[in-house]
Amino acid sequence: MSTVNGGISFWYAQDGTPAPREPLPGDTTADICIVGGGYTGLWTAYYLKKAVPFLNITVLEAKFCGYGASGRNGGWLYNGIAGRDRYARLHGHDAAVRLQQAMNGTVDEVIRVTGQEGIDADIHKGGVLEIAHTPAQLARLKAFHAVDIAFGEKDRLLLGARETAERIRVTGAVASSWTPHGARLHPAKLAKGLAGAVEALGVTIHESTPVTEIRPKHAVTPYGTVRAPYVLRCTEGFTASLKGHRRTWLPMNSSMIVTDPLPEQVWSEIGWAGRETLGDMAHAYMYAQRTADDRIAIGGRGVPYRYGSRTDNDGRTQPATVEALREILIRFFPQLAGTGIAHAWSGVLGVPRDWCATVTLDRSTGLGWAGGYVGSGVATANLAARTLRDLVQQDSGQSGPTDLTALPWVNHKVRNWEPEPLRWLGVQTLYAAYRAADRRESTTHTPTTARLARLADKISGRH
Repeated sequence: MSTVNGGISFWYAQDGTPAPREPLPGDTTADICIVGGGYTGLWTAYYLKKAVPFLNITVLEAKFCGYGASGRNGGWLYNGIAGRDRYARLHGHDAAVRLQQAMNGTVDEVIRVTGQEGIDADIHKGGVLEIAHTPAQLARLKAFHAVDIAFGEKDRLLLGARETAERIRVTGAVASSWTPHGARLHPAKLAKGLAGAVEALGVTIHESTPVTEIRPKHAVTPYGTVRAPYVLRCTEGFTASLKGHRRTWLPMNSSMIVTDPLPEQVWSEIGWAGRETLGDMAHAYMYAQRTADDRIAIGGRGVPYRYGSRTDNDGRTQPATVEALREILIRFFPQLAGTGIAHAWSGVLGVPRDWCATVTLDRSTGLGWAGGYVGSGVATANLAARTLRDLVQQDSGQSGPTDLTALPWVNHKVRNWEPEPLRWLGVQTLYAAYRAADRRESTTHTPTTARLARLADKISGRH
């Protein structure tokens, strides 16, 4: 059977796209207007409406809820957050520890709310297993593990080759680090369930309604303008399409493939009974999950960035990227050499210039935003939404400061990305350097990170 390429994602091919909601019928008003119907926008609407049921909240979505990264991601509900180390340098270690603790709790918060709302998103809390293949990856794994312990993750485990194989038998894995603060889920089921829960609370959702411009108290669309005291931008990787935001966050491309269902005999060879999410310590890293119907979904960077911050429409990915992901799959699990690839797809995620996720409310304008998750948005979007809720309530006089409004990522300012062609040249060069560093580390077995990768990290602003 041939591989389906595009069609938004496998998750929607499997579960079906939602019935379309009506577009904005014309000019209107609201107490709060949320731009973007992905995880961030939907969670924000959910928590605001739960906190203040009489609020008139309108969500505007360009396509349909969950069309972007929320319906295309790898299904990693985990405690990683972009920018923690930088926040430690800017605000102190204790502030970053509070941010990490909030992320640890966010995994359980998502599980709690989905259970409470009857959202069946195939969630299984098996933790996250990060593996190392080479001496340089092992050194990075040990450093990564030690840093996470220092940030308060005392329940994280460092596992040797034998202990790693007892969880998942990845060929060539020499060690791993495991945290319990992670779960596998079905991205589209979560997005569809959230949208339904939000509507049931009385939130208005208009789909097929692209917002072209956001300005104080206005969200402008081709069908009319929504006027509201608060306009919250929750557009993540699609932010560049808004007027004046071409260089705000870079839309980084990520691609995935998913296998045909694997028989029990194969699973007995691979293991993976705990259904952990699986990652590695390569510079051009991969991410994977064992799905509820016993496939392997695996992703990584394909073409990392399209010139001019362009984004795709239907998720189609290049054949070379499909093959590269298949090669990673076979390298990890050689017994899958003859397994069919059922589906391939791509999507974009938001990357700020300093690689730090942020939540902001400008009290002088009523404009707010959250995002820049750099691929860790499944859980981070929930924490961001609860933080936006608290910021709006604080600004409107309904509450005072909270633990969430005091977190170091609140109101963090980031400079814009460089103009083209510098932006395109820089990203292409960086990822070429990361791939070259991975090749060098795997062939020379150097025990230290390749100099090329260290230089790329410094130039990119990742470290």
